[in-house]
Amino acid sequence: MSHNGSHTMQATAAVKVAWPFYAAAVVVAALVAGTVATMFSDDSLAALGIPDPGTMTTFGLPALRATAWLCAALAAGSFLFSAFLIPPRRTGDDLNGARLSVDGVIASRTAGWASLSVCLIALTMIPLVLSDVSGTPLGQVLFEPSAWATALEQVADAQVWLGVAAIAGVVGVAALGAHSWWAQVALLVGSLATIMPLGLTGHSATGGDHDYGTNSYLWHLVFMLLWIGALMALVAYGRRLGPHLDAAARRYSQVALFAFLVMLVSGVINASIRVRPEDLLQYNYGLVLVAKTVALLVLGLIGYAHRSITIPRLGTDRTAFTRLAAVEVLVMAAVTGVAVTLGRTPPPPPRVVGLSEMQLQMGYALTEPLTVTNWLGQWRFELLYSVIALLLAVYYLHLARRVDGWRHSRTVWWLLGCATVVATLSSGVGMHMPASYSAHMIVHMVLSMVAPVLLVLGAPLTLVAAAYPAGEFNPRMWVESFQRSRFLRLITWPPVSLAQFVFFFYILYISIPLYELMISEHAGHVIMNGMFLLSGYFYFWELIGPDHIEGRASAKVRLAWLWVSMPIHLFMGVYLMQLGVIMGEDFYNSLNLPWEPDLLADQQTGGGIAWASGSFPLTVVFAVLFYQWWREDKAETRELDRQAEETDDEEWRRYNEMLAQYSDSGSRRK
Repeated sequence: MSHNGSHTMQATAAVKVAWPFYAAAVVVAALVAGTVATMFSDDSLAALGIPDPGTMTTFGLPALRATAWLCAALAAGSFLFSAFLIPPRRTGDDLNGARLSVDGVIASRTAGWASLSVCLIALTMIPLVLSDVSGTPLGQVLFEPSAWATALEQVADAQVWLGVAAIAGVVGVAALGAHSWWAQVALLVGSLATIMPLGLTGHSATGGDHDYGTNSYLWHLVFMLLWIGALMALVAYGRRLGPHLDAAARRYSQVALFAFLVMLVSGVINASIRVRPEDLLQYNYGLVLVAKTVALLVLGLIGYAHRSITIPRLGTDRTAFTRLAAVEVLVMAAVTGVAVTLGRTPPPPPRVVGLSEMQLQMGYALTEPLTVTNWLGQWRFELLYSVIALLLAVYYLHLARRVDGWRHSRTVWWLLGCATVVATLSSGVGMHMPASYSAHMIVHMVLSMVAPVLLVLGAPLTLVAAAYPAGEFNPRMWVESFQRSRFLRLITWPPVSLAQFVFFFYILYISIPLYELMISEHAGHVIMNGMFLLSGYFYFWELIGPDHIEGRASAKVRLAWLWVSMPIHLFMGVYLMQLGVIMGEDFYNSLNLPWEPDLLADQQTGGGIAWASGSFPLTVVFAVLFYQWWREDKAETRELDRQAEETDDEEWRRYNEMLAQYSDSGSRRK
């Protein structure tokens, strides 16, 4: 579209405010959630065995929950929009120091107010959930301080909502004053963290196979927020006649397609854990699932219409896109309202009855201790980090095919790293991780000291930069800006890199109550595995990663830091081998394992693993560092030789002249 055509088209259109559109979506979600939940309230109350708390709770709680989800989606989607869908105002070659455009600021402030709305709703939910679980009318608990205290002490959902309120409040306040591009990236992460406490609770987090249920639910929620929220931000941008709607819509279309596929697959996995096919039409829970699935497919058809019809015509007609997208958002809001009622609708009878304590705690059962045979022979695919590793492997191969001359050795390193993550978390050792200290330590060591070494040698950021054109607002600019960012310079500064790598090791194993809390909850394993991978990646990236880091120390200095850090890290293994207190004893005993483990001996074995497990990474790291040292020394020698040739060895001649002068002076004195 020419500039004149764009100007003419925008001149004939009218700028429209976004808040009525947001309000309509919220009203639809709240009404659908409240109405459907009220229709099924009798069954829910009968299943729980509590009296009716009144309409304010039976209708208001699901309505407010749906409103919270939609506000959370608006926050996450608006941050995604301001960070990655439209470009900021740049002053240099990268995005460091870049300030948001006017539309970026509007989106960021919208996200801030949406986050503060989530905070307010989450606080209101505290007395609501107490009213719901106790059957007490809301009016009797809303203004009673002791009731709030009771809710926070005894009702798990109230504690979860308090956590949501805290995170959302911080994100909302920060967003109202944040105008830089990097702040939007950080706030996007914070907005997704807001819903994590809710994603780790509910039907999916209980009963058999709850590891599958929770992980699939997390995938479902994250991409639901990004899909709905970014489309809401995009529609608002179109109503404001934003100048980059074509490019933003095309970027969003890729996000939406992936989100649709993720939600469809994760929804099927989650539903198959809870409901047998024959129960879908016999129970209200199944009927809600069917309605949600049908609506999701309708949304997929609307998305196809966008990709094939409205987006190609954005250059001449943006009205068709914004109108269809607005209808799509309203359908999404209705789906959100329907989905919220699943948490209040009694599910069908469980597929498996008589679950053991181990199955209730872990999601599955083990029949024998960890051995070399079952390490390789048992497999239970892990649905979070293993899926991420596979997706990263596919993306890496896709980019490698686009870059001529990309080193095959780097591809091999990257694929080995991804395969290591999958094999560690999905094999027998990953299955035994929640039930055995030694297995836990194997997983920890592999995720923090083996997989990161392999991954950093793949040079993924260098590949991304090579696969995309320079000077455009695209993944190349994003990764190059990250490589030059203050955050990366700080986190990879040797003292900080060493401190963060050692800190997560020591804080987890010195604090026995913290360790028991983390291993007793699926959320704890999710957090630990993520921290192990990230901490190890940043540490070894600074040491040996081929990817560029601004101001990186020489290989000699990095080798010295390696000598300093490894003994500090390995000392923890000695400490654990000598520790007489059994860490996590109550939890391990509660599993009622079918064999009789010697918990202290297993812990000492784990300490030995921590002490001895540095051999492989040390061998690779030392080899790479010595090679880099040799290359630096060789490059320095070549530079000195070049300078000598350009100056005709002037420095050497001056040195000889100085010696000759000293010699002549000594001869005259004699």
